Amino acid sequence: MKTNKPIPASRNEAWGFWGTMDQHAEVAWALAMTAISDATCQPLEPVRAFLDTRHGRHFADDVLNEMLRGHAIQQAVDAAVARWMGWTIGRRTSHEYGIPRGMPYLTGFVIHCEIVEETLAA
Repeated sequence: MKTNKPIPASRNEAWGFWGTMDQHAEVAWALAMTAISDATCQPLEPVRAFLDTRHGRHFADDVLNEMLRGHAIQQAVDAAVARWMGWTIGRRTSHEYGIPRGMPYLTGFVIHCEIVEETLAA
């Protein structure tokens, strides 16, 4: 789903992915937006919604853990994406969030965050 569209800016620079990535945020934001969009086949706006939430903060924690293992930012983002795509939505998470069971975790939460954002805007 490679796109030449401009990367949407974070709407939550104090928290979520951006706030957690701190001094790495500017570079990591564009890399994460693109990698997550490509992996989940979702547009950039839902990815932004995901990264701006507490789920995005947890995703950033995973990226930072990879960086502490010595990976560069791109490799750290790619490793986090692969890990989150490898996990699947289980029974409890499906019940709590309404995400279909068995869906890749990252895809499920990107779509979930988009729905929540649209609901709040209505």
